[in-house]
Amino acid sequence: MKSISITTFHDLLQKKPDKKIFFIDVRSPGEYKSEHIEGVGNYPLDTIEQSAKDLKKYTSVYVHCNSGSRSDRACSTLENLGLKNLINVEGGIQAWKAKRLPTVKGKGAISIMRQVRITAGALVLLGAILAEYYHPSFIWLSGLAGAGLLYSGLSDSCMMGMVLSKMPWNK
Repeated sequence: MKSISITTFHDLLQKKPDKKIFFIDVRSPGEYKSEHIEGVGNYPLDTIEQSAKDLKKYTSVYVHCNSGSRSDRACSTLENLGLKNLINVEGGIQAWKAKRLPTVKGKGAISIMRQVRITAGALVLLGAILAEYYHPSFIWLSGLAGAGLLYSGLSDSCMMGMVLSKMPWNK
């Protein structure tokens, strides 16, 4: 799979390429509505397989997400379905914003990763409080949240993020 830098991606978008080149953002609809790059369509990662047939008609499909992890997974999934026209944008919208490039801001939705941090922190705190004031066995809640964060860091895959992306407020 090919990849390009965020600077090259920006230059391509500025050129307003022909209709055979397509740009997609694989973040959740809530993340996309909150903030996105102008000229880039939203094709969420959890529905990307259904979009494969539609994406085959383009000569090049540039794929980005928040940091590059989900876009890498999207490209792999689509390649396994026979697409060979994919280019992963390294660094995603985080790298875009780090370069102070313009974005379109929508409603104040909270990003999936921020939701994960809030939820994990709340679980750790709740487990500690319940273990201290109700019953010591509630410490498992804190341990479970910590184990999930450890797994997420080691595997570069976040189950809590995937679950949260399916919540109604992220649609």
